[in-house]
Amino acid sequence: MTSLGRLTAADVELMQQLAQHVTATHPELINADASFGELAWVWGKGHTAHGATWPRRLWFSEGDLVAWAWAFLPHQVKRNDGSVKDVTDAYLSYQVHPDHAGLIAEVIDWYDRTAADVERTVVPSAADGFALQRWAAHGYETDPSSLGDHGSWTQLNERDLTDVELPVLPDGFRFRTADEVGPQAAVQAHLDAWSPSSYTAESYQGVRRTRGYRGDLHLLVEAPDGTMAASTIMWLDEANRTAEFEPVGTHPNYRRLGLARAMLLQGMHLSRAAGATRMTVPCLGAPGYPAARGLFHGVGFRELTRDAPLVKTGAPS
Repeated sequence: MTSLGRLTAADVELMQQLAQHVTATHPELINADASFGELAWVWGKGHTAHGATWPRRLWFSEGDLVAWAWAFLPHQVKRNDGSVKDVTDAYLSYQVHPDHAGLIAEVIDWYDRTAADVERTVVPSAADGFALQRWAAHGYETDPSSLGDHGSWTQLNERDLTDVELPVLPDGFRFRTADEVGPQAAVQAHLDAWSPSSYTAESYQGVRRTRGYRGDLHLLVEAPDGTMAASTIMWLDEANRTAEFEPVGTHPNYRRLGLARAMLLQGMHLSRAAGATRMTVPCLGAPGYPAARGLFHGVGFRELTRDAPLVKTGAPS
């Protein structure tokens, strides 16, 4: 059985459940944009502004979701500096349960029909050899923008939560949570770290309503002058006792002070106290982007898997 329509909050919860099932048995096959936390983060912050351009299809077997496809069609992004970005291509987020791998052909056919004649991109897991073969058979090739030292691709890193060192902040800085500082400060912390950004107070309200968000696991670092100098959210998957950092950002005026390192360590302690035994965090993987990778590896993370960006141009076959 399949279901068509626009992506809803109820759909995302089903997709998160599938992420939990795949994580439990084949974590290397979780696509970079299809993890428990990433699904909540992307849908929560963007559905109000862009939900009209987010068609989806769901596949069920005996009442359980076994595959889904979520298309991001061309749209405009309005950012906090007044600029507007025109997104002219289509992008697909998807996941197929390994026991139903053959459904990838239906996912691809649906995407080609839905995205019409615009350029189409997708990022399956590099560990999913079967899916990569099927995408190639449908005319998808390695995205040239993913090649070279500054290629655009993501790796997922992991570590266990034993022997996590204690965090150390510079004098005058302190850890806070979103529950403590409130929505306005939490939103400003994100904008300061990621400007120009389309993030808004409404975006944050959407994030707060998602399954897995907890204000006590939304961690910030407050500077002596009251500025929220760094922030991150930890998404707790209770079924698998894992947690994911997404996003992780620091105010440009407070970088190179060790705040992000201390925040990650504190976040791991908080996640462990909440029941997690393993932690993950995504980052750009190409050699030309060593900063985030070095930060995460410096606190014990190591690569688990990476994505394989693909692209197809022209009319669908």
